[in-house]
Amino acid sequence: MNHYYVSLKGKDSWSGLIPEPNASQTDGPFASVIAARNCIRHRLQPPASPTECWRPQGITGEITVEIRGGIYPLTEPMQFGVEDSAPVHYTASQGEEVIFDGGEKLVGWREGEANGHRCWIAELPEGERGEWYFQSLFVNGRRASRPRLPKSDWYWIKEVPGKGLAAAFHEGSDCFIAHPGDLKAWKNLTDVEIVVMHLWNDEHLPIVSLNEETGLVKSSRRSIFCLRDDMQEDLPPRFAKYYVQNVFEALSEPGEWYLDRVQGRVYYIPFVEERIEATEIFAPRLTQLLKITGEVEKQRWVQNLRFSGLTFRHTEAVLPPGGWDRIACTDLEGTRHWPNEGDYASAPQAAFNIPGVIQFEGARGCSLERCTIKKVGWYGVEIGSGCSAIRIVGNEMVDLGAGGVKLNGSEVGEPLGGRSGNHLITDNHIHHGGRVFHQAVGILLQTTFGNLVAHNHIHDLFYTGISCGWSWGFMETVSRDNRIEKNHIHHLGFGWLNDMGGIYTLGVQPGTVIRENLIHDIKSANYGGWGIYLDEGSSHVIVESNITYDTETEGFFQHIGRENIVRNNIFAAGGSAQVSLGKTVLGYRGFTFLNNIVVSEGGALFARGYASDLLSPGYWSDYNLLWSTGGAIFHKNGSKEGDQLTMATLQRVGMERHSIVQEPGFANFEGRDFTLLPESPAIAMGFQPIEMGDVGVRVGTAATAVKR
Repeated sequence: MNHYYVSLKGKDSWSGLIPEPNASQTDGPFASVIAARNCIRHRLQPPASPTECWRPQGITGEITVEIRGGIYPLTEPMQFGVEDSAPVHYTASQGEEVIFDGGEKLVGWREGEANGHRCWIAELPEGERGEWYFQSLFVNGRRASRPRLPKSDWYWIKEVPGKGLAAAFHEGSDCFIAHPGDLKAWKNLTDVEIVVMHLWNDEHLPIVSLNEETGLVKSSRRSIFCLRDDMQEDLPPRFAKYYVQNVFEALSEPGEWYLDRVQGRVYYIPFVEERIEATEIFAPRLTQLLKITGEVEKQRWVQNLRFSGLTFRHTEAVLPPGGWDRIACTDLEGTRHWPNEGDYASAPQAAFNIPGVIQFEGARGCSLERCTIKKVGWYGVEIGSGCSAIRIVGNEMVDLGAGGVKLNGSEVGEPLGGRSGNHLITDNHIHHGGRVFHQAVGILLQTTFGNLVAHNHIHDLFYTGISCGWSWGFMETVSRDNRIEKNHIHHLGFGWLNDMGGIYTLGVQPGTVIRENLIHDIKSANYGGWGIYLDEGSSHVIVESNITYDTETEGFFQHIGRENIVRNNIFAAGGSAQVSLGKTVLGYRGFTFLNNIVVSEGGALFARGYASDLLSPGYWSDYNLLWSTGGAIFHKNGSKEGDQLTMATLQRVGMERHSIVQEPGFANFEGRDFTLLPESPAIAMGFQPIEMGDVGVRVGTAATAVKR
């Protein structure tokens, strides 16, 4: 009795011990995973009283729950608790596709018209009664678009009442003044949402009221930051850009949809090739699909559950209440900027407040392998407090409202039982994320330790690829010993946000190593499209044998960090420079830069960040191979003519004394093949060739084949 079956042909009242219904229709597989769970749970239960006769459980080895192919609609998340702890494997039958669906197929579509355009219309009485309101729609496997204005590009805020551009960084607002004609008293105005894009952040501001005459618009939420475009001192100050979505009057393009919950009616404008009878349209009912939840405070864990070969799809994209964080709401001096109450329009960073569609909390030794998570509204997977040794391996996460995987646990001074670490996040293909919450990242490691994040393929998000650490400064933190290696990270940003990196770190984290990652095509809006970015407090980090190229700004940038080692990397073809040092910490060496290859296509090789000087003791650099394909500016201390530095100047202060200026001898630099030829001078200097043949998802480990 260690093998159970689940099938759409089954019944929850049957034994679940045979894969097909028997001839007499008296026994067969279960109809649901929950029935299988309950059966196993019953086998695991001790007697209800000391006098009750209790037969041995009879469980040896792993129990398998084999799920036959088909679509399994869910009316609530599948939940597993402490009482389910046993080696149990929930898996799809070989060669069959098992889909757990958090949505419902909409039917009854008819031809109609909206705003003078042909459309399809479906009646939704539940919407009219206020019982079902959704913000996502999926048509033939594609996320449909809510009608937005402007159709492309952005609107710009005209003014913010109060301090305006003089507002402090953390002084958010629940109102602003729009330029004439940008905002109007549209139909169902309180269902319209403003999405402000600024800094590294997207603020979601539902409209409460609008004065068309003055342009003053008010929201039910408050922005987490002041509504400036960004805080760069070298750019002219201006207010932020934004778009509005869910505007009925903007419903005009194929692929757009609108839910009129006042009338209880859904509109969809089809593409020319789409036909009503051959189109499947799903609306989400749920926000989460699978929850594995122990009792962290009592230190009672869910253990040894495995899930493999399954597909999870169709969930809603609701912005949760709150938006603050116990650490992120304070600055380096410990000043609290956001009260731990009220609803903000965003989280301070990385959409950390968006939960996972699949959620582990208080779980030990559980795994999610070779699964697919798609068309969902939140992060794909969340590993939370009290978790240890969770495996997230070989999954595909695509079309995500937020990011891919989020890890977090308790911090220093909080209960030890809530700490989370020693997880394995490998060989996942995470792509086309941030579709709703644009600041979300591919893999987010907040307060967590001892994790291996390797061989993941991350691309097509609007912000950072991998973010590690959650402390803005040099305070003691749990984050340490994280290995980030062999990941392929590319095509991020797309010019929407700022201050991003292919890999981004925060805070003191001894033992953390970033090695052998391939990072390219990072594009920011105004500043900060870096390859590897060590931000505030990043300390004791080793960055080695990575390749970055075609980044909007530098391939490597450090800001307010100390005692990091950067060695044996290739930083090439950065937009503004290749390496940059931001603000330094007096009395400490920010980083040691040794044995790297630095190649420019005409700009500076090294450049100062703000509040730094390349001649200061904030870093030390030597034994590097330096080259510029289109100019002689090897170092740059600022934007003024006299700020350009020479090798001789740097050598006089102890820098680059053993470095050389010579073509590195790549196999094909223009084709971005950074293989070193045998005669390369870098090899003669001791540079260790970087092997990128197995970067990203390894063959045979993923849910689906991945093209690199």
